[in-house]
Amino acid sequence: MSATLETAPVHAGRPARPGSDAVVAGLLTSVIGVLGLGIGLVGVFGSPAPVHIGWLIPLIGVDLDVDALGGFFLALTGAVAIPVGVYAIGYARREHLGRAPLAVLPLFVAAMLVVPAAGSITTFLLGWELMALTSLILVLAEHRRPEVRSAGVFYAVMTQLGFVAILVGLMVYAAAGGGDVFADLGSVGEGTRTAVFLLTVVGFGSKAGLLPLHAWLPRAHPEAPSPVSALMSAAMVNLGIYGIARFDLQLLGPGPRWWGIVLLIVGGASAVYGVLQAAVATDLKRLLAYSTTENMGLIVLAMGAATLLAASGADDAASVAMAAAVIQLIAHAAFKSLGFLSAGSVLAATGLRDLDRLGGLARRMPATTVLFGVAALGACGLPLGAGFVGEWLLVQSLIHTGPADDAVVALAAPLAVGAVALTTGLGVAAMVKAFGIGFLARPRSREATGAAESPVSMIAGMTIAATACVVVAVAPIVLGPLLGRVLVTMPAVRTDAPDLGTMLHLPGLSGSIAPGLIAAALLATILVAVVAASWGSRRRPETADLPLWACGAEDLTPRMQYTATSFAEPLQRVFDDVLRPDTDTEVTHFEESRYLVEKVAYRARVTDVVENRLYPPVLRAVQTCAQLVRRAHTGSVHLYLAYGALGVLIVLVVAR
Repeated sequence: MSATLETAPVHAGRPARPGSDAVVAGLLTSVIGVLGLGIGLVGVFGSPAPVHIGWLIPLIGVDLDVDALGGFFLALTGAVAIPVGVYAIGYARREHLGRAPLAVLPLFVAAMLVVPAAGSITTFLLGWELMALTSLILVLAEHRRPEVRSAGVFYAVMTQLGFVAILVGLMVYAAAGGGDVFADLGSVGEGTRTAVFLLTVVGFGSKAGLLPLHAWLPRAHPEAPSPVSALMSAAMVNLGIYGIARFDLQLLGPGPRWWGIVLLIVGGASAVYGVLQAAVATDLKRLLAYSTTENMGLIVLAMGAATLLAASGADDAASVAMAAAVIQLIAHAAFKSLGFLSAGSVLAATGLRDLDRLGGLARRMPATTVLFGVAALGACGLPLGAGFVGEWLLVQSLIHTGPADDAVVALAAPLAVGAVALTTGLGVAAMVKAFGIGFLARPRSREATGAAESPVSMIAGMTIAATACVVVAVAPIVLGPLLGRVLVTMPAVRTDAPDLGTMLHLPGLSGSIAPGLIAAALLATILVAVVAASWGSRRRPETADLPLWACGAEDLTPRMQYTATSFAEPLQRVFDDVLRPDTDTEVTHFEESRYLVEKVAYRARVTDVVENRLYPPVLRAVQTCAQLVRRAHTGSVHLYLAYGALGVLIVLVVAR
């Protein structure tokens, strides 16, 4: 299931003063993030005028128009960039990032901000491709390692195939809608709507990491520098959700019932499969990457539920489901950025991502341990975690769907509830494994033993993200005004937004909860327990310090504790038909006798079964087509001109 991971050499535990390049790049990234956050909030709560910059690109120019929906994603992206920029100041020096990645980091953030700020299809596509190009450069920051080059090639191919689907879909939409600017797009026929919906869901779904186009996440995220992983997983994948929300649910919406069913199926499958892979992963950053697929699946499931419920007349439940998607987007941006930044802190201190070789970091890296614990609690979806409110809203929308006279809703809702419940349970197992095995117990390697806490800038960046996690978890009331402004832009929302007060109430539904009161009660209980323990220790008689009894052994050793592989083994057995692990048992006998066994070696390797089953036939088909296309490359300029003329003719006929 696991193998020793070779990572770029780091100077574990050696604090270093950040260089000027790192300081400039980090501060510029944070400043751009602050601008994105500010402009986004202006778009949400105000009405900024559209901007057309004609000289920037000849003939077409650039159109910028920030409304409430685009402003929300603009603010979310900027909010993620702020702690990442602060964190990158210390991380860049520790991991010896070159000048090229440092220069591209703020450009990547700026490119992401262009996407939700775009006011036309052309500007949107330009920003999207610039975002893909800059992220690819950052993924290849450590290109001297073969694993990084392989991940870069895979990511480049996947992102360009997704872009082709988006390009074709939006060009068809622009041609049928009679415009390029979003505000000028008219209504289109049902056949065109269906084609655009399917193409854009495939293209945007690949960027969001939805099944089965998720395979680039567990490859690119672990190999990219940790600040880049945080930006990609907490900000860039959200823009895939933005594409679905903007074009499929807003401009083309309200969608028919089967659109909601498609999103429900894709989202539910992505959530369950992603968290299952995370539960058995032993690479810390790979685990977090699969967790991203899980959370993006939950968000798309919520959007699908809102579409289906709105088309079925359950307006109150549809509003709650869409609110769940918005809240979960905010929560995921907070705890996933914190998770990857914490994983980067561990990597910088130990040079390891393999959970089987970590452990004992709680004493050596106490701040990082606490901060990763906040991220893990948020990813679990349990009370007092950042992800709890969004998942609770989603479940409430699915169990309060109204009368059961609609057979489709009556069948889909319980299945969706089951998917959410299974996802939450497996998510708890995955995060308990990551936190317990990686940070507690005894260190399992020399690198973990020599770990030291990260520098101040890295801790500061993680603390900013952790603060956002706590606010979302215990005081969602601060998100109430923003939530209301965003929801009114979605055609599926026809009622009031949930009341995110001290007591969280749902419009038209009977559910309510008070996260702040739960947090206060838990804090009071902890204080009482601490006081009672302190009082009891004073009355306890003094005893001599004795070694811990370990079943007759002199002392506990790392071999006596669970590894990540052994922790996940029961889950692997339960879901053996889904995971399809590759297992091998090797028995070594003594030379003197074949009847005496010297040692037994058991190895298990869990790979991505969807990738292994689906992708090889597609790759073979692409290679076959490429060989056929090569025959047309004769070197004749006249023939190439004929190809170009034929292509222009086809485009003119289609446009006509």
